[in-house]
Amino acid sequence: MIGHLRGRGLGVDPVCRVLQLSPSTYVARKERPKPARRLRDERLMPLIERVHAESGGTYGARRITRALGRKGHEVARCTVERLMAEFGLEGAIRGRRRRTTVPEPSAPRPPDLVDRDFTASRPDQL
Repeated sequence: MIGHLRGRGLGVDPVCRVLQLSPSTYVARKERPKPARRLRDERLMPLIERVHAESGGTYGARRITRALGRKGHEVARCTVERLMAEFGLEGAIRGRRRRTTVPEPSAPRPPDLVDRDFTASRPDQL
């Protein structure tokens, strides 16, 4: 993030000062290798996207996990769930979602007996 500001003539120190970040922390973070989990996620994500696309967008985490296992990629379902949520992928939902209450716009509303004043100075006042 800070590296692209160097092209504008800004150094690391002033930018880190504004962000309240020590320059040594920035340099250490920049030089640190990517974590193994991030590397594995980057390797798995195209596979997950491909299986999801091949299914026409209908497969959820369970089916994608099984499909990846059949292709020789053993991965935990919770990992697939996390990556699908991170990239906004979801499977098809069977049936219709149930809507329990459908209010009628023209139906009369009950009268407001307390005039939206819910303050009480003693118990059982309203």
